[in-house]
Formats: sequence, structure tokens, C-alpha cells
Amino acid sequence: MEREREELMNVVRRPVSPDTRIEVPVSWEVYEEVQDILESDDANVAIVVAPPSGLHSVMAGELVSRITHEVMRVQGLDAALTDGLSIRSESTSTMPTRHGLTTRAWDTALFYTEGDRSTIMIAVEVGVSQSYRSLRAAISWWVCEFGCRLGLAMSIHEGPRQNRRSTRRYDSTEEARAAVAELEHELRNQRALFPYGPLVIDGVTWFGQVRNVVLETYRPPGDDIPHEAPLEPTNSFTIVSEGEFVGDSVTPNVREVVLRDCIPDHIVGIHGIEAMPVNFFHREWFEKEFGNGMIENAVNRIRRNIRIGQAG
Repeated sequence: MEREREELMNVVRRPVSPDTRIEVPVSWEVYEEVQDILESDDANVAIVVAPPSGLHSVMAGELVSRITHEVMRVQGLDAALTDGLSIRSESTSTMPTRHGLTTRAWDTALFYTEGDRSTIMIAVEVGVSQSYRSLRAAISWWVCEFGCRLGLAMSIHEGPRQNRRSTRRYDSTEEARAAVAELEHELRNQRALFPYGPLVIDGVTWFGQVRNVVLETYRPPGDDIPHEAPLEPTNSFTIVSEGEFVGDSVTPNVREVVLRDCIPDHIVGIHGIEAMPVNFFHREWFEKEFGNGMIENAVNRIRRNIRIGQAG
């Protein structure tokens, strides 16, 4: 137990990049002990938060934005009803569980607001090179504890990259910015030829070939299923495999997303359109946004390897 506690308290000893995800398996007893330390007024502890990578942020935001856009296009749906839709990103919520209060952060969620009451309708989790187990646990928690209508989880795995350091030195900030713009142009030209990578410049891989992308849907469990058990997906689609698009079987509403998943039944039910499909998934949309996320990731990696001025 002492070793577990030490690992959890000292897991980060250097700046964390957006590509980093830290997972430390510990017992619930150790987790509670560390939480008590973090909440103590006398604790001398630094909280380290790693910002999401570009690809992570783009896909988490675009999934919900695309769904919202399609809902607003539904014919016969009054604009006053769609005004209640809102998107919230990278927020935290605390809920009581059998282990006590538990705080988690979601990637992106679709809410519907009536008066002063907001209801979470769809929760989204995106994992970039994150273990499937933890991603599934995260989306299961949102679906079970908040009772949202639908959970969407996208698992993205990037292939290996060139590990050797590739520092670029420039005499001025202006020179560095111009160089980055030129490199970004080269990356975009490459992506036109290799939509899922790899993206390579001067022998350095700035984004590895995408090994796989999987999109899954999750629904609240029945009464006979423990709420804290990881859920099984109701649908699972492989979109990309070994650098190739293989998602032709993915239907526009991923076989199940309908209007009642976005707007409560008592609102859309009176219009008789609650079962209307929300057709948000299209290959052209996916490849465009996924590609933008890849480029953003690659450019950020280049920027982190830039130095201004002569080596000291």
C-alpha cells in the first residue's frame, strides 16, 4: 500500500505535454487516502493538468457540434425548442457513489436547458492512445451516474513515431513562425496523399500512421445491471484500420441516434418526431475534421521542438 501511495503521489516530476496520459492502478483505499491529502488545507501538493491534444479536442468537440447542427436542421422543429441545446466541454462534476463523492471530467457533452434546469443528454469521451478499459470506464460512469440518454466513445490509436530528438533553431520568432507555416503546408500536402498518416518531414515522423479508430455507443443499463460495472457498447464501429478508412458500414445515425437523445421526450413527443434519426456521421465530415486534428497535433509537436537564438 505504501508503494501504491508513493506512485500515485509522485507520478509526475516533469512538465506534461498534451500527448501524455497517466494511469496509475491503485486500490480504492489508496485513492481515498490521496484524495484526503489533496483536500487538506495543510497539503503541499501541486496539481498537474495536461491539456488535451489537438486531435482529442477537435474530435470531441466536432462530434457534439455535428449532432447539434443536424438537430437544428430537422424540419418541423420550432427554433424555440432547439434554443435549449448547449455544448459544454472539459468540465467536471461530482456525484455520490458507493465509494463516496467522486469527481470526474468529461470531454464534451450535449445539454438541454429548460428554465433554470439543465439535463445532460449525450456525453462524449475521446481517447487518443488511451487504454480501451479506461475509456470504457469513463463513458460508463457518465451514462450510469448521470442517466444521460446516450454515451459516445471514440478510441484513436496512433502508430509509432520517430523518437529521436529533432530540435529546430531559428534566429528570431518571426523566422520560426514562417518556418512553421511552411512545414504545416508540407504536412497538409502529405495528408492529401495519406489521409491517416504517417506525416514525415526530413526523416522525422510528426504524426504516426493511424492504427485504428473505433466509435461506440452506450446506453443506460437495466435495473438488473450494477451501475458501477463497465457497460457493454450497444454498437461498435471500426472507422479506420491500419491507415485505411473501413467505415463504410457506419450509418449516418450510427444505427441508433434519434431526436429524443438530444431533446427530452415531453418536448419532442408532442410533435411526433422523437424517433427521427439524427444523421450526423458522414465520411467527408469525419475525414476533414480528423485530418485537421492530425495536422494540429503534428504542428504542436514541431513547435515544442523549436528554439530561438543560438545554442548556449
